[in-house]
Amino acid sequence: MSTTEILEELPKLKLADRWAILQRLSELETKEEIDPSPEMAAAIEAGLHSAEHEPCFTVEEVRDKAKQWARRSS
Repeated sequence: MSTTEILEELPKLKLADRWAILQRLSELETKEEIDPSPEMAAAIEAGLHSAEHEPCFTVEEVRDKAKQWARRSS
């Protein structure tokens, strides 16, 4: 499989699978295994679950919401 093919397939993977790939790439670069604490692992899992199951917003949508909230609190 070529690098191009791999890169094209990455967006199709679940976030947890992309996280595992990122960990492995980091291990290859640093020669150190990533061993998050239980708290960090739980936070990563919660974030991955949230990203897969909760609504996501673009940066622009978040900026618009922040402006709306700021106007309401004034």
